[in-house]
Amino acid sequence: MTETPIRTERRGAVLEVTIDRPKANAIDAATSRIMGEVFTTFRDDPDLRVAVLTGAGEKFFCPGWDLKAAAEGEAPDGDYGVGGFGGLQELRGLNKPVIAAVNGICCGGGLELALSADMILAAEHATFALPEIRSGTVADAASIKLPKRIPYHIAMEMLLTGRWMDAGEAARWGLVNRVLPAAELMDAARGLAEDLAAGPPLVFAAIKEIVREAEGMRFQDAMNRVTKSQFETVERLYRSEDQKEGARAFAEKRDPVWKGK
Repeated sequence: MTETPIRTERRGAVLEVTIDRPKANAIDAATSRIMGEVFTTFRDDPDLRVAVLTGAGEKFFCPGWDLKAAAEGEAPDGDYGVGGFGGLQELRGLNKPVIAAVNGICCGGGLELALSADMILAAEHATFALPEIRSGTVADAASIKLPKRIPYHIAMEMLLTGRWMDAGEAARWGLVNRVLPAAELMDAARGLAEDLAAGPPLVFAAIKEIVREAEGMRFQDAMNRVTKSQFETVERLYRSEDQKEGARAFAEKRDPVWKGK
């Protein structure tokens, strides 16, 4: 079996994606292109409903861009493949939930990758930082995303100083959803993923498209797009068997059976 820096495992409707690139799970351009293919397959496979992203080992989730590859001439604006760096943060039409299970050091592009997930679970020993300023680069995606996720002044402190944040502080500012003992991290991520996988996929798709597209819009403009059927996922939901099934299940006082159709 050929070694790969990205391991995948299908667990029913859940796809687990593990960055396994010793020693630190750093991502070079070739690894990023593989990740893009993995997440594209996840997006396009109707049998997969949720993804969990984590890192191999107990020390590193991901430190981001491979600076050794950079020192050897790999450009920061090189070909990272479909979905951009890490295959996730610029992938179009990704309307399925993604969970980041941060099992250790999460910095630079690794933190940007975690920010591309919909929920972040962190081990108690996980740490977070944006140290790009020390290597003469800019955390571009984090500069866009982080001030919208946590208080502006805290985000700017991380961006401008490169300081580290432990898991407890990350939870306090709302950067992560939950902090767990390391031994419980993957069980918690899998439990959450299974709960989501049992949920209504067409509703999740509509939520993700609305949230993504409405981010830069005025409230009323976004609402007008919904009411005028200008969101493809919302229109598909309202014309679906799942929408009818939800109403029937409520009336019949039973759990709905979602088919994604």
